[in-house]
Amino acid sequence: MTQIKNKVVVITGASGGLGAHLAMDVAKRGGLPVLLARREDQLRIVHESIVKETGVEAPYYTLDVSDLESVNQVFQHVLSEQKDVHILVNNAGFGVFEEFLDASWKNIEGMFSTNVLGLMACTRAVLPSMLQRGSGHIINIASQAGKISTPKSSVYAATKHAVLGFSNGLRLEIAHRGVHVTSVNPGPIATDFFTLADKSGNYVKNVQKLMLQPSHVSEKIVEAMERPVRELNLPWWMNVGSTLYQVMPKLIETLGGKSFRQK
Repeated sequence: MTQIKNKVVVITGASGGLGAHLAMDVAKRGGLPVLLARREDQLRIVHESIVKETGVEAPYYTLDVSDLESVNQVFQHVLSEQKDVHILVNNAGFGVFEEFLDASWKNIEGMFSTNVLGLMACTRAVLPSMLQRGSGHIINIASQAGKISTPKSSVYAATKHAVLGFSNGLRLEIAHRGVHVTSVNPGPIATDFFTLADKSGNYVKNVQKLMLQPSHVSEKIVEAMERPVRELNLPWWMNVGSTLYQVMPKLIETLGGKSFRQK
């Protein structure tokens, strides 16, 4: 068991949603959340909320993870100020639900730049010091979409497939070197992610009853920080479907029918 108390936990995409919940939960357990996101005004709000509720002075830095030069600069700053990064949560990401032929190349590039390359860049920025220290934890927020792709999420799902592939390969590369790698694969979470991803509102309307609460997902991730696991799949029943899909994809696609076309 690894206690979070006095640990430095860097969280990307920390200006709202799951990232903000994670930052608060880490602070409540005595850790130091370091907040990274593009929106400085929102970061300041999260920072002030954490200070007010916990007394923890959570530092924050503006960062667009798709800007690789900025990633290097910001993480150098973080490492120089905090000395160590014990846990990195690669949470920043976005999706746009649209059919592939309708997708703009800007959105396609943007999703890969943020969801995949940005995640890799942040990981690369902290991994050498973790390996040198012989301890650390990389937590990558993937998705159940990385296991089962559905219509109108072909590109988004491709980025999450990439996150899972990267996480699994990295885990094997650094096995027995003291650094854990965890993939988090949630179903839909009730956050502002869908403001951009689902502009029609149809998907949210169709799956609203199935949506996970960010507070619940955050709680499970913090538990995984203290007891590292290979994967965290939420909800469990959705992962059963993902597992069956690996065994009998044609049957699951046939049975999925309308449920796969919620967007």
